Amino acid sequence: MKSKNIILISIAVIAFLLVFSSAYTVDETQQAVVTQFGRVVGTPKLNPGLYFKIPFIQHATYFPKNLLQWDGDPGQIPTLEKTYIWVDTFARWKIVDPINFFQTVSNTVSALARLDDIIDPAVRNFITSYRLIEAVRNTNRELNISEVGLEDVKKERLDAYNITTGREKITAGILKQAQPKLVKFGIELVDVKIKRINYVEQVRQSVYGRMVAERNQIAEKFRSEGMGEARKILGEKERDLKQITSEAYRTAQEIKGKADAEATKLFADAYGRNPEFYSFTKTLEIYKEALDDTSDLVLSTDSEFFKYLKGYSK
Repeated sequence: MKSKNIILISIAVIAFLLVFSSAYTVDETQQAVVTQFGRVVGTPKLNPGLYFKIPFIQHATYFPKNLLQWDGDPGQIPTLEKTYIWVDTFARWKIVDPINFFQTVSNTVSALARLDDIIDPAVRNFITSYRLIEAVRNTNRELNISEVGLEDVKKERLDAYNITTGREKITAGILKQAQPKLVKFGIELVDVKIKRINYVEQVRQSVYGRMVAERNQIAEKFRSEGMGEARKILGEKERDLKQITSEAYRTAQEIKGKADAEATKLFADAYGRNPEFYSFTKTLEIYKEALDDTSDLVLSTDSEFFKYLKGYSK
């Protein structure tokens, strides 16, 4: 009786182990293929659920079903106008045929290497086929040139900013060129984008130097305009000052002339009442100016100059 129970228990344990090793589950983010001695058997398991396989002989290999990330290594690429730039790209991809994926690349690490071999040349091909502005801009929207000094940018320079393709179409072309090459690997390339574009160091220094030169040119332009405006203001000030001085001098002379005329009139009226007194006072003033300690005069006694002295001596 005990031997029979032991046998039944052993059979139950073995059956449980066989069922446990044959069952496997696939969750929402996974897909699986079953292999037997390294070869795929059956159809891939794309939906989540509980599945069974032959224990110890068959093996379930899982692959992610969600979007996966690819980051390219930044590289130095020349544009159509031979300007060297650093281009950093990234992509999103997913496994759509797990059987082909398993038979060709077998795992995501090898898949990333394949993506490097396919996407990087496509990026280089498109970047070298277009101008730098095409890889930077998406549309021909009006550039903001309201910054001080930029309103004087020449028209032909603005025309150089016009694009015919644009960054969005370039990345779409990269995607279109790379996608067919990935079908045989069971991979669908969902999207490719340019993460960052920058000048190489040598070109960057040249660009910075050109920017500094342009800013210095703009500053010099404003300085010259300011000096011209200052000279204009100083000229207007000198003109206004001379005009004010001239008008003030004219007014002063007019007032002085009127005052002199009025004084002369008063003197004339005063002296006209007694001409002899006027002649006497004027002669005394002449004596005061002409005769001093250092003056020597030789005059005749009949001279009119001394008539009042003669009359006084008498």
